[in-house]
Amino acid sequence: MKNSFGNSITVTLFGESHGVAIGAVVDGFAPGIEVDEAFLAAQMQRRKGLSEISTKRRETDEVKILSGVFGGKTTGTPITFFIENAAQKSADYGDLHATPRPSHADYSAYCKYHGFEDYRGGGHFSGRLTAPLVAAGALALSALEKKGILIGTHILECATLRDKGFGDYAQDIAFLKQADMPVLKPEAREQMLQVIAKAREVGDSVGGILETAVIGMPAGVGEPFFDSLESALSHAMFSIPAVKGVEFGLGFEIAKHLGSKVNDPFDMQGEKVVTTTNYNGGINGGISNGMPILFRTAVKPTPSIFKEQQTVNLKTRQKATIKIKGRHDPAIVHRARVVQDSLTALVLCDMLALRYGTDYLA
Repeated sequence: MKNSFGNSITVTLFGESHGVAIGAVVDGFAPGIEVDEAFLAAQMQRRKGLSEISTKRRETDEVKILSGVFGGKTTGTPITFFIENAAQKSADYGDLHATPRPSHADYSAYCKYHGFEDYRGGGHFSGRLTAPLVAAGALALSALEKKGILIGTHILECATLRDKGFGDYAQDIAFLKQADMPVLKPEAREQMLQVIAKAREVGDSVGGILETAVIGMPAGVGEPFFDSLESALSHAMFSIPAVKGVEFGLGFEIAKHLGSKVNDPFDMQGEKVVTTTNYNGGINGGISNGMPILFRTAVKPTPSIFKEQQTVNLKTRQKATIKIKGRHDPAIVHRARVVQDSLTALVLCDMLALRYGTDYLA
């Protein structure tokens, strides 16, 4: 099993959705970094999303820091974030060990772990495991902000609805920090809430596209070829349950244009080298160029839906149908934005530590 990522700063996940607890161990953070517990609590609340369109499972998500913090600051030793599970309803998952849910990890986990996996609530593959990532990400986001590096994510698309893109990056990121529904266009909020609610009414689900911007990132950060900034960010984004695609800058659209139309010309802004366009999303050769980093992820519709679906019975090896029970989200795109912010921050902290040393963030 591989439940850790990072080089200079590493994150290891532990726990299962219906186990006693879930958590993360973060190693490599420099000593002396302030731990803002109020911000951490606010981030955990954002992960819960809006109650009317989110799962009815209500966890308090109180984060206990068991190690690595003393007097409100990091000590330089491993930091353990611990979150108890208190609202499990495991009986809802009694039939799923034999009849895997379509497009879920139930069957692939069964194949890998030979039936010994904890299948309740998705076990270790549940979106529940993003909670400790958000806790760890709160520390990373705070540390980056003190270095002038800001991160913001909004729902660019939900089903067929579209928000406007980033304009004034600093202003938009500041707005998103306070937004309960992460959209930049006021009318998009109500429209998206309606389409999610409609999917819930008919027992279905919808997906979307998240767009993330990073400003203040210094030029020269990234390790070509295999630990490029793009590949490190993509690695982390694909660890978010339901993410099926990642693109940077203009993304796949860039392939439709002539090089003369999508090259980013260099210019001077005072003493600073800038580009006049940003089709490459702030990264060249896998290394940051000092412009805003811009990327998007495709989030699939939640696979746990309340319609009858075809599956197989793993015991009888016969076709079967399944109609799931339980508490599931009709969309997770609005909840995933804080997870995307968190993992982005953790990756950037790791890459900055590789470039400048771990004390850079202190």
